[in-house]
Amino acid sequence: MTWRLLNYRPYSAFENMAIDEAVFQETVKNKKPPTLRFFGWRPAAVSIGYFQELKNEINFNQCQLNGVDIVRRITGGKAVYHRDEVTYSLTAENSEKIFPENISGTYEKISLCLARGLSELGIHAHLAEGGKSAAGKKKNASPCCFSVPSGNELLVDGRKICGSAQMRTHGGFLQHGSLLMTFDPVETAALIPSSRASKPAEKLRSSVTAVNEMISSPVSAETLCSVLQKGFIDELGICLSEEPLTPAEKKLSHDLIKKYESDAWNWQRKKEAFKAD
Repeated sequence: MTWRLLNYRPYSAFENMAIDEAVFQETVKNKKPPTLRFFGWRPAAVSIGYFQELKNEINFNQCQLNGVDIVRRITGGKAVYHRDEVTYSLTAENSEKIFPENISGTYEKISLCLARGLSELGIHAHLAEGGKSAAGKKKNASPCCFSVPSGNELLVDGRKICGSAQMRTHGGFLQHGSLLMTFDPVETAALIPSSRASKPAEKLRSSVTAVNEMISSPVSAETLCSVLQKGFIDELGICLSEEPLTPAEKKLSHDLIKKYESDAWNWQRKKEAFKAD
């Protein structure tokens, strides 16, 4: 089985979310093989989950002062500060039998691939139990994704190293997630405040880790992507073929950027009719 690979490249927050949605729509509409994508964020950004209220979850003024973009995802989950990280996204049809037909099972399958890739760097990650469920049901009121692990997300020495979110609709799914290269708990707590934590930065410091904190010689984003690709190949027995976006995906993502830049989407969660039907 051969999947398409969209290899690592940084984009703006609005471009990233537009590309993810365009790939998803084109995949399910045309019944294409899965696409595995890796990307970064330039400039830094905060993404919020589809069901979150921006005004309640984000320190908007601090984001403005820091030059940090804000974008709403089409997936659920909590807010994530994207700065020094590698983000993966995986889009597939439900007919791909390699994945279970439920969110938690798919989380587990993808997490095993990520963990296998991280093991190439000597990082031994394991799947979390408890916390927020993979379906997104809250057991913790903090708006920050990395404040508590979801079921089947990845922990290293008891601290979260990867946060993911998923959407299933129209006969397919999109899952994307952040693997932190480095982590600044003070900056993160300032942008995504927690009303319940008396010392939010200290809480984050004790519950979150990052790739380059766990190894003696720091690696680049490109090196991390390379080992993660190997994790998918070895765990699932697939092949990856590096290819560009199709002309249809490029056009659709270009059109979708306006949506992700708009207040109607980011503040009011107004969505257009899904075009994958």
